[in-house]
Amino acid sequence: MSAYQLPPRLAGLEPSLPSGWYRSERVLALEKERIFCREWICVGREEELGSAGAFKIVDVLGESLIVLRNRAGVLRAFYNVCRHRGSRLCRENADATVRLPGGIGGGRITCPYHQWSYDLDGQLVNAPHLSGEGEFDRSHFSLYPAAIDTWGGFVFLHLTPQGAPPLAQQLDGIPGRTSRYPLAGLRIGHTLRYEVAANWKVLCENYNECYHCGGVHPELCAVVPAFRDRGGAGLDWSRGVPHRDGAYTFTLDGTTRRRAFPSLDEDERVRHKGELVYPNLWVSLACDHVAAFILQPRGVTRTDIICHFLFEPFEMAKSDFDASDTVAFWDLVNRQDWAICESVQQGISSRVHQLGYYAPMEDFNLDIRRYVLERIGDAVDIT
Repeated sequence: MSAYQLPPRLAGLEPSLPSGWYRSERVLALEKERIFCREWICVGREEELGSAGAFKIVDVLGESLIVLRNRAGVLRAFYNVCRHRGSRLCRENADATVRLPGGIGGGRITCPYHQWSYDLDGQLVNAPHLSGEGEFDRSHFSLYPAAIDTWGGFVFLHLTPQGAPPLAQQLDGIPGRTSRYPLAGLRIGHTLRYEVAANWKVLCENYNECYHCGGVHPELCAVVPAFRDRGGAGLDWSRGVPHRDGAYTFTLDGTTRRRAFPSLDEDERVRHKGELVYPNLWVSLACDHVAAFILQPRGVTRTDIICHFLFEPFEMAKSDFDASDTVAFWDLVNRQDWAICESVQQGISSRVHQLGYYAPMEDFNLDIRRYVLERIGDAVDIT
């Protein structure tokens, strides 16, 4: 199969990926295997696994994984699959009327089927009634691992650990551009969860441009007029985008009682920065908080989004700490974004829509197009 060839520019505009790539199960299956199973993906924050024995279950397009902190406090990750007969070890959303053994407890991961149990490093420690079998060797039956690493307090998994590149390679220049923000030391002050009826790529493209901001986000543009000026063209994300005079953060009036992070430079105290950490983490950085969006594709036309609001422990320890000024503002802006993305998903599902086009002020989306094409462009026969 030959690699997909982009059509030529039209009237000076760059073509998007074909509309079929946003609505095809075949494309999503390729994205699962070549992107979400072969790239580092964000699955949460370290503080969610704060102590030895803490764990969470993560779903990546149908692949269930256990992420935990072992007895030594080290983060580990394993496929949620027993090495004996393949049962799920931890059963989320199970029928509450049926009680089965197994799960995680007492420093063990125990299969509900035949009670094979593993330690928190994934080693098989007990297989009932097999200890007397002369040829049986427990060392051959460790849990299937996933690679795990962290950056800035975020936890990342790589579902194909053999030959996985370093996380730092995938992050590229992002740690340098955000180095003065105390990301690893921030803590979750509030979390919002959304279910959006749109393909994950539609959401990423929307995050990566502000051509839509003037029409879709009047409240946001009142705080950051640069988002609507010239259709959001020429925004300097490396330096940060300036707020209006007297404003310096993302709230309805652009101010807050919280202090700016002490480590920021002069620009970062009054400008807003944003990063798209491929493929599923957005980080929006204000002087007093960070909004972190973790995308969880659930299907071709559904993406769950976890939005964590991160603050300094210094501020959170205050008796009058209140995140509602930021949370309410972001929730308004988020819901505007999700509504317009659902509208896009509906429109590109029309039989007449073959592909879209990027205006010059949407040039950052050429990077998303490149990212996807490099990973699945040689295997998709859908236009």
